[in-house]
Amino acid sequence: MLCAAAILDRIPLSLILLAARIFPAAVFWRSGETKVDGWHLKDSAIDLFRDEYALPLIDPELAAKIAAVSEHFFPVLLVIGLASRFAALALLCMTAVIEIFVYPDAWPEHGVWATCFLIVIARGPGIFSLDHLLTRRWRHGRES
Repeated sequence: MLCAAAILDRIPLSLILLAARIFPAAVFWRSGETKVDGWHLKDSAIDLFRDEYALPLIDPELAAKIAAVSEHFFPVLLVIGLASRFAALALLCMTAVIEIFVYPDAWPEHGVWATCFLIVIARGPGIFSLDHLLTRRWRHGRES
């Protein structure tokens, strides 16, 4: 048992962080793709926000536009690892809204997404990210 644990302890955290960024980003990207046709918001997306989601205090068309932009913008940031903690926080907030107001019975899926986002928020994006590269360059520039 100790041998297996020692082997598992050698899994690089950066690989775990990369997975925690890419897989939930794909879920949000795919959701965003259902809301647009090219650069245009689909009428069905607005209908979805008006009829099924029915978020309080926000116009369905505005909510659909915000969701479509967010579901494309923040996943890209996560995948390339730029402003990763901010992107993860934004998608964690979206996850909370979805859980609380839209699909409260989908907490197992939302919990998995939230866990991935919390790992990135707490530990950063890892070495396979633009954030890491930029931080290294910034530190190297300050040392020179």
